[in-house]
Amino acid sequence: MKATIDKDACVGCGLCPDTCPAVFEIEGDLAHVISEEVPTGEEEHCRQAAENCPVSAITVDE
Repeated sequence: MKATIDKDACVGCGLCPDTCPAVFEIEGDLAHVISEEVPTGEEEHCRQAAENCPVSAITVDE
C-alpha cells in the first residue's frame, strides 16, 4: 500500500498525522508522506486519514 498527498490541494490542517503519524507529518505549512510504503499494521489508519481529509488531498493505492 502506498499513500500520496496532492500538495496543491493540501491545506496543512494536521488531521493526517494525527490519524496516522507512521505515514504522515506536517513540514512547514503542508503535510507530506514520510513512509512511501505504508507500514504493516498502519493500513487502516492510513485509509482513515485519506477518508477524513477535508480537501481529499490523500490518495491510497492498494
